[in-house]
Amino acid sequence: MSKALIVVDVQPTFCEGGELGVQGGNAVAERIAAFVSEHRGDYDYMATTQDWHIEPGVHFSEHPDFVDSWPPHGRASTTNAQLHPAIAALDIAHHFKKGQYSAAYSGFEGIEDNTDAIPSRDEVKAQEQAGHTLANALKAAGIDHVDVVGIAESHCVKATALDAKQLGYEVTVFSDLTVPVSPESGEAARAQMRKAGVELR
Repeated sequence: MSKALIVVDVQPTFCEGGELGVQGGNAVAERIAAFVSEHRGDYDYMATTQDWHIEPGVHFSEHPDFVDSWPPHGRASTTNAQLHPAIAALDIAHHFKKGQYSAAYSGFEGIEDNTDAIPSRDEVKAQEQAGHTLANALKAAGIDHVDVVGIAESHCVKATALDAKQLGYEVTVFSDLTVPVSPESGEAARAQMRKAGVELR
């Protein structure tokens, strides 16, 4: 079996002190880093995803409903949009930026961009049309099984795991390597993932 690990949105913007900080975010980052250091050899492909918002439209709001609109976060090229230092130190080769000009929750909505550039709308569209997507990267790597970890379990981890499952992969989410926005949202996300056939470990 050929396996991939997707580290979803482990960025300071989603950890304590960030614009949308999740309690336990920093601890999860450290646990993921330790897991990767110990299990790197188990994976044939590894990638990170990042919110990289430039002009995401109504995704940002001064009066957010915390469902479809949110306070500004993950602003492209800011310190808080970078990978968490514990993750950056792992030297993972593939990085998928998402949400540049729209809302984006799943890592499968991103494009591979291993720079800190602020691309134009046309540049993002060109990269998508050229096939620089997570789905194509996993296919090219011959992946069968996708493990998903990161922040937040109730939102971007869930969306990434569900998309991977829909694409036909066997999918596992490691519960100790993710954290939800709230206990209630985490419970709902886990129920939705189980129903879709995602393995929770």
